[in-house]
Amino acid sequence: MSQQNVRSVRPSSVSPSRRQLLLLGAALPLLGAQAWSPAHAQAAAPATLLNVSYDVARELYKQINPAFVTAWKTKTGQTVTVNQSHGGSSKQIGSVIGGLEADVVTMNQATDVDTLAEKGLTSADWRQRFPNGAAPYSSTMLFLVRKGNPKQIKDWNDLARPGVQVIIPNPKVTGNGRYGYLAAWGSVIAKGGTDAQAKDLLTHILTNVPVLDGGGRGATTTFTQRGIGDVLLTFESEAELIENEFGKGQFEVVYPSLSIEADAPVAVVDKVAAKKGSAALAKAYLDFLWTPEAQEIIAQNNFRPRDPAVFKKHAQRFAPIKLFGVDQTLGGWAKVYKTHFVDGGQYDQIMASIKR
Repeated sequence: MSQQNVRSVRPSSVSPSRRQLLLLGAALPLLGAQAWSPAHAQAAAPATLLNVSYDVARELYKQINPAFVTAWKTKTGQTVTVNQSHGGSSKQIGSVIGGLEADVVTMNQATDVDTLAEKGLTSADWRQRFPNGAAPYSSTMLFLVRKGNPKQIKDWNDLARPGVQVIIPNPKVTGNGRYGYLAAWGSVIAKGGTDAQAKDLLTHILTNVPVLDGGGRGATTTFTQRGIGDVLLTFESEAELIENEFGKGQFEVVYPSLSIEADAPVAVVDKVAAKKGSAALAKAYLDFLWTPEAQEIIAQNNFRPRDPAVFKKHAQRFAPIKLFGVDQTLGGWAKVYKTHFVDGGQYDQIMASIKR
């Protein structure tokens, strides 16, 4: 019955309760149509995401997030908010395991996401859910030295020389530190050296570390603002950012002969997303990272994009360094973590042997 038919019924011929039933009957189809319309479905969907990420990606996601918000509103009409949390990668994962309700994680090493999978917070097949092993970009490790490179630092062996102070964040708790540690270790293995030789190199390098900060940003502050150290091990993506923030001409970038490819994996935190009803929005957010728009932002922040056309466009930003991978050269992250970073592993053994 249409609204016009309802209004045409004479009040004198219908009791008040009967009239109310007729009106309700006419209204229900309209209400049902509104309740199940796409606009109402979007309005009812969660409108806030939390991206828990690593220290060095802070500036990147400050640009990615508003771009996604605009793209999502254009596509769906829904206004969403993406919040960020940044810190040492392993500390961040520990916070998620401890109850921080991240809808997504955007990390710089696979072991952190694997830890979430082991705890049942995300699926064990998280690598298969997105392209490129669920890593929308990568980076590598470089040296940042003071103007004029007074210690003449050129390659990994120079970090082991007496009198050279090396700044690196703690490899036990930060992805930045782990990649620096593994880049040095792998520089020996990739050239045909032995584990014993690699361990000797790392022992001398870590002996030269005056302070171990808890994150990449802390290490950068130690080097740039506190004036400690002769060389900072940092991601390629950080070099220009540091110059822009602390003044061009104060530092120089040194490219070692080879370095590690540092993939940056991402994942939906399934358990949290299911609880909050945000799974679709969380996946859309991570899917966005592979779009040309996001890949362009990634390249502009000196991370290595996966899109070949975008990489080619920005090729001058990236050092022509020979890169080796964790899987190919070091046996994969599971082996690396068990060998080096568990309690009592190679890293702990080296630190215990160093006399402070």
